Amino acid sequence: MTFDQILGHTRQKEILKRALRANRLAHAYLFEGPEGIGKQLVALALTRAIVCSEGTGCGTCVACRKVDHHNHPDLHLLEPDGAFIKIEQVRNLQKELSYRPLEAPKKICIVDAADRMNPAAGNALLKTLEEPSGNALIILLSAHPERILPTIRSRSQRLPFQRLSQELIKAVLVQQPGLDDTHAHILASLSEGSFKIALGKDHDLYLEQRKEIIKNIVTLSRTNVVPTFELAQKLADNKDQLPEILEILQIFYRDLLTYKHYAGEELLVNLDLLEDIRAAADRVDLRTLLNNLDSLARTRRLLERNINRQLAVENLLLDLAA
Repeated sequence: MTFDQILGHTRQKEILKRALRANRLAHAYLFEGPEGIGKQLVALALTRAIVCSEGTGCGTCVACRKVDHHNHPDLHLLEPDGAFIKIEQVRNLQKELSYRPLEAPKKICIVDAADRMNPAAGNALLKTLEEPSGNALIILLSAHPERILPTIRSRSQRLPFQRLSQELIKAVLVQQPGLDDTHAHILASLSEGSFKIALGKDHDLYLEQRKEIIKNIVTLSRTNVVPTFELAQKLADNKDQLPEILEILQIFYRDLLTYKHYAGEELLVNLDLLEDIRAAADRVDLRTLLNNLDSLARTRRLLERNINRQLAVENLLLDLAA
């Protein structure tokens, strides 16, 4: 995919294209922004523009096709091995970067999830950044740049990326087979500006399971806690999707707040649950909705600290049942 084929990020693409034309690329970049918004696509488009035999990142020459298939000898992709990027991976990278490029003007390394380098790996990479090779370009990708060593951040040119607009994502989704306007609206709203989410493998969670999850939540009762604890166990066991489930619930309660405060439907996300929203909004007051949203936000923060998932979800559901 070329620069022009990537949707959004106009400013970031123009900065990189100007640097290319002036032959003034930095030796290291930090592309920072939320997951799934296109940082890696832009990094690969920059790689193509560097290695392209036409000098344009055409996408059709042999060099560009090698980048597309991740088998160009001067392109190195580094990503976490398990939970972290380890020092052995960085040392292997350093060895590769010490050689001259084989086919391209530069050796290029794209480090995905750079914030997941363990301390030893981070310090090893820092040495490479402190003594940069003129034949190497390192592009760090991160959704959490604050977790990267400050010394690494200071030795990289930082390029912030923003979430893609809901309108842009919806315009792409309505062209997908099997998605009507309402479902495209829901997915675009739940995607948090990320094509990775909007076009990813979790459509069933966001479209069908979402309805069941919300139905289970709004029928919870403090007078019968057995269903509450059973649902808490089920949600806690689904640790991979739990953050997305909490986001779905946050947006549902925001819909209730929006409907109750503005008495309108045009700003709602869950357009296919209008009857449920109307009924639930009649049963709750403003303070309860605000407390529910606070509980959801607090639980998401707690789960980021790796506390006991089961206990956190149980406390959340008890709050929502109240």
